[in-house]
Amino acid sequence: MTDANRTEDAGPEGSELISRLRIIEGQPLADRAAAYASLHDELARRLESGPTDHHVSG
Repeated sequence: MTDANRTEDAGPEGSELISRLRIIEGQPLADRAAAYASLHDELARRLESGPTDHHVSG
């Protein structure tokens, strides 16, 4: 699977994330570290604010 196929299969949010990661990877190391930290914080907030599934299988 090529990078182009992975980007197409990722959907709109996945494609946006991949684009952001490519931009981050092109930055100098110090800027890259700060950008990854910022992205981590944003993704953690999105995950925490998402719906929770309290259904327990059993």
